[in-house]
Amino acid sequence: MELQQLLYFRKVAELQHFTRAAEELSVSQPALSRAVARLEEELGLQLFEREGRSVRLNRYGQVFLGRVERILQEVEASRHEMADLAGTEHGTVALAFLHTLGVRLVPDLLRHFRQDHPQIGFQLWQNASEVILGQLEAGEIDLCLSSPFFRSGIPNLGWADLFTEELYLIVPPDHALAGKGSAELREVADSDFISLKPSTGLRQLSDDLCLQAGFTPRILFEGEEVATIRGLVNAGLGVALIPAPAEPEQLGAEWLHVSSPVCRRTIGLAWMKGRYLSGAAQLFRDFVLSRFLLAVE
Repeated sequence: MELQQLLYFRKVAELQHFTRAAEELSVSQPALSRAVARLEEELGLQLFEREGRSVRLNRYGQVFLGRVERILQEVEASRHEMADLAGTEHGTVALAFLHTLGVRLVPDLLRHFRQDHPQIGFQLWQNASEVILGQLEAGEIDLCLSSPFFRSGIPNLGWADLFTEELYLIVPPDHALAGKGSAELREVADSDFISLKPSTGLRQLSDDLCLQAGFTPRILFEGEEVATIRGLVNAGLGVALIPAPAEPEQLGAEWLHVSSPVCRRTIGLAWMKGRYLSGAAQLFRDFVLSRFLLAVE
């Protein structure tokens, strides 16, 4: 069994098509088919069900794919580890973070870090907590800045709280609460809400806070960006519960402190315990933790 066969098998499993897999791998389709056939012969099992020009993994293939993913992750980790032996001041850190952290926090962290480590590069992803924690568990990234929602279901997750931030109730300029400065969340129980999609930690936190206030929010719009939510509130289409923007708002919605319940969210840094972390990624993790003066769980 050769490493190339495993790479070929994984690509076919991903695309469920031999011709497209061959194109992405830059090999001929017959050569790819022969490699997978030899692999199946060595295992004594058929891994795919053929369906015309497409294929799909059967139950044996699904089990084998899990093993292959772990093998290839170990191979990749070994490559990184060997590179680290040549020095930690080179390499790339794969970092994912929430959309709301991309305006100020992440750029500031990267700018200050690279003042001392200019040779280290970064691959960056922005998405919801559920997605980036899934990326972390799958080994696609080294570290992520996330809210703690969804982390309880991931074994061996390393986590450190970094900071908490206040969530504000924002209402249109002509809303009855506009200009009051603060309000109880229950005062908007009858208002339409504009929120992020249910897969985000901020949406789940917002829904939970509304339940604490004694009502289920009536969601009128669901978006993917906090900036979009602010725009919809500015247009008078509803209210929202979101963190303050990184830059001051010039016009539009009224930002109210919520007196009850306490509306705050936690942001933390996550990594996988027991999994190889490159020297560059360790340097960045230690930099972030020291910057916030927090101990690791």
